[in-house]
Amino acid sequence: MKIDHIENEIDELGDAHASSSAENPLREDAFNLSDTEKIALITEDVKHILDTLGMDLTDDSIKGTPLRVAKMFVKEIFSGLDPQRKPKASTFENKYKYGEMLVEKNITIYSTCEHHLLPIVGKAHVAYISKGSVIGLSKMNRIVDYYAKRPQVQERMTMQIVQELQKALGTPDVACVIDAKHLCVNSRGIRDIESSTVTSEFGGAFKDAGVKREFLDYIKLDTTF
Repeated sequence: MKIDHIENEIDELGDAHASSSAENPLREDAFNLSDTEKIALITEDVKHILDTLGMDLTDDSIKGTPLRVAKMFVKEIFSGLDPQRKPKASTFENKYKYGEMLVEKNITIYSTCEHHLLPIVGKAHVAYISKGSVIGLSKMNRIVDYYAKRPQVQERMTMQIVQELQKALGTPDVACVIDAKHLCVNSRGIRDIESSTVTSEFGGAFKDAGVKREFLDYIKLDTTF
């Protein structure tokens, strides 16, 4: 049966974070439908899933679940797929001539593993060294959130954050480290609740061992209020 063949392929892949490219795999017609149309279609799909599982969709507790899930998918947890929602990465001239690295650490990440559609929860630490331009601090958080809000692979997300900031700032000197828990590992399969996944991307000056070490030392600092 065809389903058996697919299952065998998936079993061979395992939980590997395989990805075909640094871009999310989207079809050319991905945005032909409006959000309203997508929500309507996904609502019916979720109804079908719950019905197949044997759930009673007339029960007060879950009769609204299909619509809630559909709206959540389109408007919230997968909203970063839509390029129209991409934050404007406004930059400014570095008039005060700050020449050291700037580090924005402990940026909260809520993403979704594209292999099991389960949460990825963690922290991103991002840094850059100005080549004449600076970016608003909140914009760094928004860029991280934009690339997190989609079915993701952590390695790809790390690269996308760095590449977006390099483009906005006009410098290769950008770095990102992400430390996150994957519920596809923590809550199913091996069910290892303690493990987390760390990924990194170092560009330009951050490839130098001394600069890299300085960045990694900064993100170890304990910031409490």
